Amino acid sequence: MVRRFGRNCARAQSSRNLGAFLLLSLAMPAFGLTCTTQSQMSADQRNALRLAAMAVAGHVQSGDANAVKEQTISAVAEKFDGIAASIEAVDPAIQHATLTLSELYLLDASDLKSAQEAEFFCGLPASTLTVVITIPDLPPGKYALAVVHATGVKKPHALSMVLENDPAGSATWKLAGFFTRPMTMGGHDGVWFWKQARDNAAKKQIWDAYFYFQTAAFLLTPVDFLSSPNLQKLEKETEEAKPEGLPGADPMHLSAAGQTFNVTNLHTGELSDQLDLIVNYQAAPSQDPVAARAQVVTVMHALLEAHPELATAFHGLWVYADTPNNQHPFALELPMDQIQSSNSSPGQQTQPTHNQGF
Repeated sequence: MVRRFGRNCARAQSSRNLGAFLLLSLAMPAFGLTCTTQSQMSADQRNALRLAAMAVAGHVQSGDANAVKEQTISAVAEKFDGIAASIEAVDPAIQHATLTLSELYLLDASDLKSAQEAEFFCGLPASTLTVVITIPDLPPGKYALAVVHATGVKKPHALSMVLENDPAGSATWKLAGFFTRPMTMGGHDGVWFWKQARDNAAKKQIWDAYFYFQTAAFLLTPVDFLSSPNLQKLEKETEEAKPEGLPGADPMHLSAAGQTFNVTNLHTGELSDQLDLIVNYQAAPSQDPVAARAQVVTVMHALLEAHPELATAFHGLWVYADTPNNQHPFALELPMDQIQSSNSSPGQQTQPTHNQGF
């Protein structure tokens, strides 16, 4: 979320973005809201926004959080720790990247009487297609959404920023919100995952297809408050491929070794440049790491026995044993080729941490 406008609505999965706006596609646009795309802007408008966006991106690339803070509106600068942490996290990946302004939208909400949800419809040149940008609790003012791609490196990222005309009516644009998102996982981009998901769906490998569709959507969506016809199409294909039995309001049940395990979350993530499936399940606290490890491996076996196709779609499984009040939690990663081997394989075990995923 734009840091000025309230509490962050970040996704549960880590994505290094600093917030997420809710996209309410059925909402009607408020009177007086306008969106101007790059090609529709005047040269002066486009150059001013481009300079502001590229200046912020350059400071992020060099890891200079103080310089970014100086170009940030005061309400956000007062609570800058989250943005500073994001800059520190993304800087090593993009230090030698090529920065390119990919998307730019001028959002005029000057006619709003008070803060409210604002939905901007941005018509694409020579097309009937429309990009929709939905921002809740937006105060009156002029804003811009800029997306800068940092590419040409091992782990390219999208740097997205909401800029505000501050002070109003001046030629100055300052940072009002900042978001980062990887553009690849496991060495592949979103388009690759989309194509593979379609292939998996055609082969009736629905579980593989669903998680690949989700990964594609995560990588191809720079911020969660932007929607486009292509992203809507991807969302539709994802829903059509959604298998029964996924954890949601109710957990997914796995049975093994005379026990039933309640799986509360499944999503993809990246570990050492490899794509893993991350599993969270409910567990009782255990001070015995050997017993805890054995149980986690049992959960791995149970998942692959229930859905063997997952073994070919992912490098491995990360399984987190979530315990009440985080008492003695346990986590283990094993490559697929080791899961079927003896439990003596050490794998990687750790306290649960936030993985790069969605």
